[in-house]
This record gives sequence, structure tokens and C-alpha cells, in this order.
Amino acid sequence: MDFKFVIFLFQMAAVTKTHMFRITNNCPFTVWPGIQGNPGHEHLENGGFSLGPYRTHLVISSRNWTGRIWGRTKCNSKGKCETGDCGNKIQCNGTMGVPPLSLAELEFSKIDEVDFYHVSLVDGFNLPIRIRPDPFSASIINDTNCQPADCVANLNRGCPAKLAVKAADGGSSVACKSACTLFNTKSDCCQGVYTTPKTCKRSSWPKNYPAYFKSACPYAYSYPFDDTSSTHSCQGNALTKYHVLFCP
Repeated sequence: MDFKFVIFLFQMAAVTKTHMFRITNNCPFTVWPGIQGNPGHEHLENGGFSLGPYRTHLVISSRNWTGRIWGRTKCNSKGKCETGDCGNKIQCNGTMGVPPLSLAELEFSKIDEVDFYHVSLVDGFNLPIRIRPDPFSASIINDTNCQPADCVANLNRGCPAKLAVKAADGGSSVACKSACTLFNTKSDCCQGVYTTPKTCKRSSWPKNYPAYFKSACPYAYSYPFDDTSSTHSCQGNALTKYHVLFCP
């Protein structure tokens, strides 16, 4: 058997056991992506790196990796960031970013099952973000979803004054808190007796802050039980690629 063909077979076997996805920064400024694997899963790229404007970085994960990705802004050489900071370090390595932040969450299936993904604003907003799948076959789109999950609006500009996080110089808003991040109550965070869709309803809150997020970003989670139009799925396959974009 030809040696080059053997190498090719080995490479193909390795690819089917991994997932490759791209992280792209379409912002006109540097973004520092943070990555945290769910319990039992690797913190890819040691949890973070710097990504210049209009640059793309390829990330390789296990076939069934699950975790979250967010963007940090205005990080200094020591790793302290104005938004999304994970403990004053460039490589978060398991430390979650400090809210408010926009989250991309992905759950890859093991083999040819269904992948799940969504954008969450439950912890607030700091950057426009999108998850875009590139399915291995156009014929599967009708059977699952395979549509982008995103929040492409800049919610910092119109953020309610009570939720707004101002820049260090006191100027424009650089992030927008969620009600849970701001008030940290069981009702706003859907905790305790509020851990069901029936008991945690944004319509019954004194101030319906999630409505601000939902009206601008209908395909992202605005609070924990906002899953009617926010949960996305796509038929899992090693050839299905995912693209996480900041400022899409």
C-alpha cells in the first residue's frame, strides 16, 4: 500500500475523532476570546488568547466537547480586561469570565447525533456574537435547524442606565448587565423556588429587563427559561464546521 495513502487514512481517522471550529474577530479592535470547557472537558487553547481585528483562529476540540466561549475587551499585557476578565490572565485555564458578557455555548455530539448551540445573554452583554454552523449536507437543514444563533445588535448603546457598565474613563457603555447580574436575587436568576418555567417568568417581574435583550436579539437567551426561539441544533458530523464570530 502506498505510504502517502496510509498517511492520508491516518489523518482522516484523526479528523473524525475531533471537531474543528473557527473563532473570528470582525471587530475593528483586538478581542481576547475566553474558552471554558464544561466539567470533564478540556479548556481549549489553555482557556484564551489574543485575536487581532479581522483575524481568524482555528480551534481543535474533542468530538464531544462542550463548553462556552466569550470575548474580552481592552486587556492589558498582564491580562486584566475591561470586560469579560477571567482573573487578570490571558489564558483563563478554567476560570470563567466576570459578567456582564455575551456567551456562545456549544455541545457537540459524540458520533452523528445532534449538536446543540446557543447564544446566551443571561449574564449580560459586552460584544455582538454569532454561532454559525456549516452543515456537512444541505439536506439535513430541514430535519434539524442548522440556523445561526446570534446577538448582532450592539446592546451597549441603548442599555438602560441602571444596567449600563461605563468605560474606565466614565464615557460610553462597554457592557450591559442582566437583571440577574445586577440584582442577584433568586427570582431574577431563576434560582430556589424559581427554577421552573412556571415560577420564573419575566412578565411577572417588577421590571422586565430581559425584554430589552430579547427585542434586539430574538435568537439569544435573555433569561434561563427563554428557550422557545433560542435553542439551536444541527445534525452532528465531523464534517460539520462551526464558526464563532465577534462583531459579525
